[in-house]
Amino acid sequence: MSLNVLLLGSGAREHAMAWRIAQSELLSKLWIAPGNVGTDMFGENVPATVATHPEGVIALATRIAADLVIVGPENPLAAGVVDRLEAAGFRVCGATAAAAEIESSKSFAKELMAQAGIATADARAFDDADKAKAYVRAIGYHVVVKADGLAAGKGVTVCGSVSEAERAIDEAMRSRAFGDAGDRIVIEERMYGREASAHAFTDGVTVRHMPFSCDHKPVFDGDRGPNTGGMGVYSPPGWLDAGTTARIRVQVTERAVGALTAAGRPFRGVIYPGIMITEAGPRVVEFNARMGDPEAEVLLPKLRTDLLEICDAIADTRLVDVPLAWDSGARVGVIMASAGYPGDYETGHPISGLDDVDDDVQVFFAGAARDAEGRIVTAGGRVLCVVAGGDTVEAAREQAYDNVRRISFEGAHFRTDIGATADEPLAAARA
Repeated sequence: MSLNVLLLGSGAREHAMAWRIAQSELLSKLWIAPGNVGTDMFGENVPATVATHPEGVIALATRIAADLVIVGPENPLAAGVVDRLEAAGFRVCGATAAAAEIESSKSFAKELMAQAGIATADARAFDDADKAKAYVRAIGYHVVVKADGLAAGKGVTVCGSVSEAERAIDEAMRSRAFGDAGDRIVIEERMYGREASAHAFTDGVTVRHMPFSCDHKPVFDGDRGPNTGGMGVYSPPGWLDAGTTARIRVQVTERAVGALTAAGRPFRGVIYPGIMITEAGPRVVEFNARMGDPEAEVLLPKLRTDLLEICDAIADTRLVDVPLAWDSGARVGVIMASAGYPGDYETGHPISGLDDVDDDVQVFFAGAARDAEGRIVTAGGRVLCVVAGGDTVEAAREQAYDNVRRISFEGAHFRTDIGATADEPLAAARA
């Protein structure tokens, strides 16, 4: 079997996916739409203008005679790209719009969790800012204000006071900081504990779990500052015990997959709940309908099974035939970002030091491009992710930061504490 593959997406997640897919003996040729400066090392990038809507994707898949389409980011999933491709006769690894609603609508996700008995924070949805403000003034606990729709990981405000919650409501619903995603908001009880990401491949019947990982959302060290799309990841979390891991996999991930199938929304692709480990046990923060970014950059280097074989099996609902194998070592990924991110930032700054990176370290590009002179320059807020491995998280983070410091561009900033608490006992973290 030899497969022509179309991969949709342009981030560091898709760079990591292209890197792994290109290693497959099943691959004939890989196209990436639109791809980035990193993905073009593993296949042929297709200009964004060719595949910016479902009709364009179908036309492209037809032109290249795609045997399999793999969808990386959440926006095409929510827009129904998978539905249109399947209706046109293409095999796809990715969730339909109905299944992806577990991410694209936080209010739907809350309803599904309530019906399935999945532990999560108490929450209410609001379409009116004044009613939302009245609610936060009336309840007796701190809240989290979330844009109901997709906001690239930035539509969440963790509030420590009523006034902060009111500002977050206005920002989402009146200032429209997150566009249409904030027309409806979800206000939920603020949970306390440590977070972990629980990824899994699934074809709607079989679930194959990935190793757990931990993202660092706030922009500054010590989890200070506004949330971002993620500033770095480590795996595995040494503080997460085997009993809790098993409980999450069975009572959260597998239960959600079963609930979606029972609701007539079978999920095929990657599902990942973000989990808060509270004193009362694990509770879901939110569900995602695709691999996390930057989690993908850390998890995919740990994968020993052929990624293309997995995606091909998901498309045919035969994941049961594909056992997964993972590297037992640790990985740490550190994001280097543009000055000002997650707010306004400049682009076009040359990136130096890329040739000085160790051979066994991966650099996955997110917001980077080539300028007219052929130089790799910054082109986004999160610019790149440096990933290193080791026998322990500490060894991996030491090598990751050693290589991060070899790379430079004007205004570059990064957190210096990614993975620093990987082995800190959970009880100590709560103290």
